[in-house]
Amino acid sequence: MSEDLSIRVRNELYKRKMKHAELAQMLEISAPYLSDILNGKRTGPRAQEHVKHIKKILGIK
Repeated sequence: MSEDLSIRVRNELYKRKMKHAELAQMLEISAPYLSDILNGKRTGPRAQEHVKHIKKILGIK
């Protein structure tokens, strides 16, 4: 995930007063795995699918 997108995700979570764990639960993944995606440590096809879902959930383009 690009740094810019990671920042936007974190800002959206803050605005919604939503925790990482809540977003992870919505995606049905673990919080550490979500953190790895946001920090660019996971970039494979499965992680990219999660990125699409994250964008959809948070309304990020």
